[in-house]
Amino acid sequence: MYIFRGQSRTVRAHTRANTEEQRLEELEKTKAYRNLENQIRSEVASRNYGLALFDLTTKLVRLNPEYHTIWNIRRRCLLTSLNATEIPYDTASTHWSSDDAIPSDQRSPTAPGSSAIPITSTATSGSPSELEFIVPLLLKFPKSYCIWSFRKWILSQVNLRLPIPVMRKIWETELGLVSKMLTRDQRNFHAWGYRRFVVANLEKSELQGKSMTEDEFLFMTKMIKRDLSNFSAWHNRSQLIPRLLDERGADDQMRIAFLDEELAFMREALNVGPEDQSLWFYHSFLMSFFDDRNQQTIVPSLTVQERISYLTREIDEIKGILEDYPNIRWVHQGLLECLVVLDRLEQRGNRDSIEREDLKTSLAKVRLLDPMRIGRWNDWEEIQRAESCQ
Repeated sequence: MYIFRGQSRTVRAHTRANTEEQRLEELEKTKAYRNLENQIRSEVASRNYGLALFDLTTKLVRLNPEYHTIWNIRRRCLLTSLNATEIPYDTASTHWSSDDAIPSDQRSPTAPGSSAIPITSTATSGSPSELEFIVPLLLKFPKSYCIWSFRKWILSQVNLRLPIPVMRKIWETELGLVSKMLTRDQRNFHAWGYRRFVVANLEKSELQGKSMTEDEFLFMTKMIKRDLSNFSAWHNRSQLIPRLLDERGADDQMRIAFLDEELAFMREALNVGPEDQSLWFYHSFLMSFFDDRNQQTIVPSLTVQERISYLTREIDEIKGILEDYPNIRWVHQGLLECLVVLDRLEQRGNRDSIEREDLKTSLAKVRLLDPMRIGRWNDWEEIQRAESCQ
C-alpha cells in the first residue's frame, strides 16, 4: 500500500513538472506569435508591402493557415511586387478585371526588377513560387478554406499574366495535384470543389481547351469503385450525366441503354453496401427520372407504362435486399420513394394501385428506424395525402 502511494505521488509530481514545462513553452510560442503579428501590423500601417512583409506573412501562415487577414496582406504584397502599375487594381474588391489583362505577348511571371516575387516557377528565380509554397500547407492542412481560396486567386493571376501554353501547363499540373490530394483523402470536399474549378478552366477556349466530360466520368467511376461511400464522386457523376449524353448526341435508345447500365451499376453497389447513405442518394437521383414531373429526365421518351415497369422491377430488387437487411432505414426509405412515384404514375394511368399497403408498411418502418425525424415523416405523409386528393 505504501509503495503504491509513493508511486502515485511520484507520477503526480512528474506530471505537474511536465505540465509546467509545457505551459512555459506555450507561453513562449504565444509571445513569438504575438510579436510576429505586431511586426506585420507595423509594416501594414506603414504601407510597406514589400519583401520584408511578405516574408513575415510566410512565417505566420505556416503557424496559422486559417488567418484570413494575413492571406489578404500576402495578396497585397504580391500585387505590389507584380506589374501593379500596368493593370488597374480595385483595392475594394482585391480582384483584377479580366478586361484589363496584360496582352499575352507582354506577360511575365514576375514584375520587372530583381525583387519581384514569383507566382510560378521561373528559370531565373531561385525562390519557390507561390504555387509551390502552398503545396506543403495543403498536405498538412487539406481542409483549410483559406489555403484553397488563396490558391484559386494565384491561378487567377496566372490567367492574367502568362502566355497561353504556359498557363495551360500550369492548369494541367493543378489537375494532377488535386488528383493526388483525392487519392490521399477521397472525401475531401474542398479538393472535389477545386477539381471542378480546375476542370472548368481547362475546358475554356481561352486555354485552348475542350470538353473533359468523358474523362471526368471515367475518373468518377474509378473513384467510386475504390470507395463506394464517396458521396462527392456520386454527386459529380450525377452532374456529368446530362452533359455526357448531350455531348454524345445520344438518341432515345442510347439514353435508355445508358440508364440500364447505371441501374445495373447501382444495384451492384447496393448489394455490397446497402447501409451506405451516399448510394441511396444516387439511387434517388436515378429514380427521379421515372417521375413524370421531372422536366430534366435523361429519358423523356419513356411512356408511363415503361416507367411503371422500371419502378416495379426496382421495387422487387429493394424487397430482395430487405429480406437480408430488414432493419436498415435507407433501404426502407428507398422503397418508399419508389412506391410514391409508382402510385402517382398508376393513378394517372387510371390503374388501381396495388402498392398502397406496402407504402403504409414502409412508412411505419421508416418512422420506427428514424425516430429522431418523426416530425419530418408526419409532414411527408400529410403532403402525400394532399397530393393524392388533387
